Amino acid sequence: MAADHAGWRLDRFLSQALPAFSRSRLQQLLEQGAVSRDGRTIRDANHRVKPDETYRVAVPPAAPATPRGQDIPLAVVYEDRDLIVIDKPAGLVVHPAAGNPDGTLVNALIAHCGPAMLSIGGEARPGIVHRLDKDTSGLLVAAKTERAMASLAKQFANHTIERAYHAVVWGAPREASGLIESQIGRNPFDRKRMSVLRAGGKAARTRYRVLEKFGPAERPFASLIECRLETGRTHQIRVHLTHLGHPLVGDPQYGRSRASPKARSPAEAAAFAAAAGFSRQALHAWVLGFQHPSLHRTLRFESPWPADFAGLVEALRGLNG
Repeated sequence: MAADHAGWRLDRFLSQALPAFSRSRLQQLLEQGAVSRDGRTIRDANHRVKPDETYRVAVPPAAPATPRGQDIPLAVVYEDRDLIVIDKPAGLVVHPAAGNPDGTLVNALIAHCGPAMLSIGGEARPGIVHRLDKDTSGLLVAAKTERAMASLAKQFANHTIERAYHAVVWGAPREASGLIESQIGRNPFDRKRMSVLRAGGKAARTRYRVLEKFGPAERPFASLIECRLETGRTHQIRVHLTHLGHPLVGDPQYGRSRASPKARSPAEAAAFAAAAGFSRQALHAWVLGFQHPSLHRTLRFESPWPADFAGLVEALRGLNG
């Protein structure tokens, strides 16, 4: 490295040294641990370079542009020639993207529905008209024909799809029900996160209703909430509940750890441990309803809680005696 680059941010230095790569691609490689100096991995794009240092960038081979089918088990709730409804488990990514080139729901759908699926809505995300976050469980519909793709996409755009989620949050909102309305966009200080913005972003509306409170009535430890989406922004429920002051239990990106009170009984100890140890955001898409594009009638599905979510709620109910 030339002395006149000393003090530069690492991503800036690499973008000049490797002009074939965009700065965003180099930042992505940094985050993936592909950049090293003297055998030590460096992930911080803000790392300052020094004279006479040598950096190594290990660029992984390009993923195939077209997803391939993979034999991944699917919990099929409903299927016909037009569409398929899946009960997605937590941990399954919906479509291939940076860091997740395969092993996704799309790969499973191609294997399950056949290669014709690739022609529906574009090869990158065939059949996908909406998404659930990797660690959100629950119901998702995918199109198997262009007609179904267009119809479902229009229903999502018009906000006529029924979508209800169950969430476990820290504390409990002051109001038993309400509408959270804001603009949501990329956090200006952390592009991986979304946030409520005063200017810019997109309009987002979430209706919520408190179903159960866990712990003392005057200051609940946690609560079970139903959320219904009127819009579908990235991370909308997670961002809105955090903005309300009640982030999801287990959310590694928007949540925060909460000190547990001193347990006065085995039931309290179990409840506090279940909440502190929950390994994903406690969010489950339990209702999905839409107009079928060919049958011309409304289909509505409900998904029972997965075992981890049910176990969390059951443990928290121990706080209520």
